[in-house]
Amino acid sequence: MAYLEVHHAGAVRLVPLTGALLTVGRAPTNELSIDSKNVSRLHAVLERFQPGWSIRDLGSTNGTTVNGAPLRHTRRLHDGDRIEIGPARLLLHLPAERHTTQTVTTEPAPPLPPLTRRERDVLNVLCRPLITGGQAFPEPPSVRELAAELGLSDSAVKKHLTNLFDKFGLTTNDDRRRPRLASEAVRRGVFTALGGNG
Repeated sequence: MAYLEVHHAGAVRLVPLTGALLTVGRAPTNELSIDSKNVSRLHAVLERFQPGWSIRDLGSTNGTTVNGAPLRHTRRLHDGDRIEIGPARLLLHLPAERHTTQTVTTEPAPPLPPLTRRERDVLNVLCRPLITGGQAFPEPPSVRELAAELGLSDSAVKKHLTNLFDKFGLTTNDDRRRPRLASEAVRRGVFTALGGNG
């Protein structure tokens, strides 16, 4: 059975996806109610269609992200997708999708941009928690942690990150850019290019 693993306020709950529609929001009338001022009364909706599940933001104040990327339009969901709504983090489990043999045509990920050796080092450390971490929502290291591990100054790490944000097209200046950079680098096969995840 498909279900959501909901992480919020230090607790984890499982919400089964049994109907054709699941509304998410602050109001207690939603199938999934999230008690937070950062969540709109009716925030987002998950809908089941014949091919699978999709998610749509319902004009919420603070938005919805899927795998670290802001949700702009209705988006098809896949097993293991991470959804963030306010302070809540939702991990989607679609067991049937893991065992399907159906071939689905998807847009290939863009190739990695040209990277310097130091940029590759930064990405290697930045992305490691996504590959090796056992957490559902691993956070990439901070600038200070990156600097300490790589033996660089904070300002040098910031310069490399700024170059990487530009190369990966992450132009918005917000505090989620490091997680989005890590997700995008993994999606584009950074660990294949680096020769494994170590």
